[in-house]
Amino acid sequence: MLLSDLQNKDIISLFTGNNLGRIVDVEIDEKGNIVSMVCEPKKFFLRFFKSKETTFKFTDIEKIGTDVILLKI
Repeated sequence: MLLSDLQNKDIISLFTGNNLGRIVDVEIDEKGNIVSMVCEPKKFFLRFFKSKETTFKFTDIEKIGTDVILLKI
């Protein structure tokens, strides 16, 4: 799976059910493994007025589906 495939999926929290947005940045270690990801709301006004980025570790991912990524946060 390519990173661009992950960027097109909505990020959903399993505990709250909130849509956290979409992936905008990734942190990669020296071996090329994904360490963490940053997502922000996809609505323009939320991004423009407040920068509410959410950072999560790759290990927080519970399931990657066809349309969404489910997180254990």
